[in-house]
Amino acid sequence: MRSPLLSIPFIFLLLFVPLSFASKARHFKWEVGYVFWSPDCLENVMIGINGKFPGPTIRAKAGDTIVIELKNSLPTEGVVIHWHGIRQIGTPWADGTASISQCAINPEETFTYRFKVDKAGTYFYHGHYGMQRAAGLYGSLIVDVADGEQEPFHYDSDLTLLLSDWYHKNIYAQMVGLSSKPFRWIGEPQTLLINGRGQYDCSLAAHVIHGSTTCKTNTSQCAPTVLRLHPNKTYRLRIASTTSLSSLNLAIGKHKMMVVEADGNYVEPFLVDDMDIYSGESYSVLVTTDQDPSSNYWLTVGVRGRLPKTPPALAIINYLPNSPSKLPKIAPPITPTWNDYAHSKSFTYKILARQGTLRPPVNSDRQIALLNTQNKIDGYIKWSINNISLALPATPYLGSMKYRLKNAFDAKKPPEQFAANYDVMRPPINPNSTQGSNAYILDFNRTYDVILQNANALADNVSEIHPWHLHGHDFWVLGYGDGRFTNKDVSKFNLKNPPLRNTVVIFPYGWTAIRFVADNPGAWAFHCHIEPHLHMGMGVILAEGVELVGKIPNEALACGMTSKMLMNNHP
Repeated sequence: MRSPLLSIPFIFLLLFVPLSFASKARHFKWEVGYVFWSPDCLENVMIGINGKFPGPTIRAKAGDTIVIELKNSLPTEGVVIHWHGIRQIGTPWADGTASISQCAINPEETFTYRFKVDKAGTYFYHGHYGMQRAAGLYGSLIVDVADGEQEPFHYDSDLTLLLSDWYHKNIYAQMVGLSSKPFRWIGEPQTLLINGRGQYDCSLAAHVIHGSTTCKTNTSQCAPTVLRLHPNKTYRLRIASTTSLSSLNLAIGKHKMMVVEADGNYVEPFLVDDMDIYSGESYSVLVTTDQDPSSNYWLTVGVRGRLPKTPPALAIINYLPNSPSKLPKIAPPITPTWNDYAHSKSFTYKILARQGTLRPPVNSDRQIALLNTQNKIDGYIKWSINNISLALPATPYLGSMKYRLKNAFDAKKPPEQFAANYDVMRPPINPNSTQGSNAYILDFNRTYDVILQNANALADNVSEIHPWHLHGHDFWVLGYGDGRFTNKDVSKFNLKNPPLRNTVVIFPYGWTAIRFVADNPGAWAFHCHIEPHLHMGMGVILAEGVELVGKIPNEALACGMTSKMLMNNHP
């Protein structure tokens, strides 16, 4: 008879060896360069990966390591890629933020991103240098559950919807206009794209309903997106928005959607007819194909939060075996009125953590209030946070903090509150602001509340939607409110089932409260995910436990003051 002790190593092998074999390294070799492409049937120059747009979809399993050898073939500019929603635990230099986590990759140089995807969910990646995201540098990143694990909901198959907006004006003209005096706003996008495809100056719906002949999809690059589904099945639609400007609303004709995931975190399921999606957000919804199987149906994506001058995007829900060219007979769903914020808030407030989700600490150690304002600096229009417009330094924060380099960025402590008498309902009395590269230095492993406070812009009766994204962390959304936040609002915080997110919206003239634990050593961006707003200064830098960061790859340090350090054989 075998001794029980002899079986112990075998048990350990069963428990631990399969897990180590289950996780794997997934290798990719990418080249970033300019491409001629016709995303909306009008040819333009875009930034692509391996000669294509959008970039390749990365598919991995929780626990896997992603290794991407990225060569920059842009002839005259640097590049980085941010892995949106991946927390980069232990690899803060791989976050892909120029001047924050790493130096931009110079033309003809190669940088290897190596990081672990620790949590299943719907994510994406995009350029984070200048406004390269708006030039087409983005793609999907899907992380499935690890082998042996199951999702808390059932579906037969999944599909990915990556939503974006597209300008015919190139990003360089846009950036010059944003930094000009007089100011030149970028305007509204010409086209909304679904999985990189749209149709400029063409309405597919008008084509079928009114017999319009303006639709000429002269290339497969702009052919309508078709989702081929079997009747009487349940599908998981993984939806993410990488828009430069637009807040969006998505609906499917004759079908309800059950929301089950937000930003890589499970939420308490709820049914909707349509859903708002802000730039930087991702969701999973379950759709059951239980309608008339002899028909196809429209999926509509329209603009919210701004007076829409961009036509809705349309995709076709193709019930197999129907032909995908069989256009739906029923008109597409109509996007809610652009400024129906009650409708938007109704959806947002329904997003709650699924039972079993980690709850936030009961109390926070420190509160930081960030006031979003539109300001002027020497006559130039900027966005500011607590009256400081972010200007990134030449030396990335991560390297300069890790190696304690002096004068690499503004060492002055940024303000953690704003004036008690500031009226958020009116334009600023004094519109003048300053630029700065200050950083909020957080105490490691402490709990922080951040109050994001929206306000009136420079013009009367104007307050905009701002979706804020935090790098390196998930946070709990404790609550929303209208007007100015006060300490009395703390009693309204949801500590029972607040959703975990990495991106959250601030509604016009409102506030949003989040809580997170500063437990991920690194220097992290926290900013509005609207591309021109970040370019104009709407962001801050949070840093925690940088002294605990391991050795940073030399390639991430080869600029600014850290490059001189490398030449002196340090670190």
